[in-house]
Amino acid sequence: MAKRIFLFLLSNILVITTIGIVLSLLNVSPYQTINGDLNLVNLLIFSAVVGFTGSFVSLAMSRWMAKMMMKVKVLDPSSSLSAYERELVDRVHRLSRAAGLSKMPQVGIYQSSEVNAFATGPSKRRSLVAVSTGLLNTMDDDAIEGVLAHEVAHISNGDMVTMTLLQGIVNTFVVFFARIAAWIATRFVREEIAPIVHFVAVIIFQLVFSVLGSLVVFAFSRYREYHADRGGADLAGKDKMIHALRSLQQYTQRVRDDEASLATLKINSKKGMSLFSTHPDLNERIRRLEAK
Repeated sequence: MAKRIFLFLLSNILVITTIGIVLSLLNVSPYQTINGDLNLVNLLIFSAVVGFTGSFVSLAMSRWMAKMMMKVKVLDPSSSLSAYERELVDRVHRLSRAAGLSKMPQVGIYQSSEVNAFATGPSKRRSLVAVSTGLLNTMDDDAIEGVLAHEVAHISNGDMVTMTLLQGIVNTFVVFFARIAAWIATRFVREEIAPIVHFVAVIIFQLVFSVLGSLVVFAFSRYREYHADRGGADLAGKDKMIHALRSLQQYTQRVRDDEASLATLKINSKKGMSLFSTHPDLNERIRRLEAK
């Protein structure tokens, strides 16, 4: 559990931490006055620039990073594909057209025994739906249809951009409060070591506040899954979506933990419901769909 959370948080804060370190080394602090006091308005602007830059850089790289990390084989519709590969592409494109997407997402397969799938990409027009070989080899056609509909619903709902905006807001407040806390820490040390204390304190407080901020991101990720389940039910039919979730219940222990940075993108997670869960409990997801 701890490793999964740490890796997920690391992937989210790596960019803003790197930016912060570079700016600190360059002594860029437009939010401090000549006498060392804080200008909170300038600090908030500075934090927003750093925070949203980090999240949008991550968004721009999301599809490329997912392909690299998961070793996704992208299926080119114009090339020679096997029968099951062609059927997979046709299914995703049919569901995408039903969802009103004008640009078809890339479709890919990644080699893994886990029974899972994910959607990612910087926009609806530059998206990717990837499915594990474990899912394709294990699930029946109706369950696969439900899973694919769920992932297409993520794209149609614009979840990647929404998550990025939320992460940008969280990053902004992480940077903002980390620097206020670091500035307060320097008030209790000698002037000659204050820059070193400030540099170290910014990194430490940024990590601590990122953990707290991640609770908001995880909570929205869980809400996002309910919404994608409803969208998947609209596209593939409620019975197929419920059947897909019931099928996933049988293979929860085969979900991999070593791609933690992609946890929020997948349709299923190994851990049960908690504040640090990226997905709601499958029983609750099924209950809500049945009541729909």
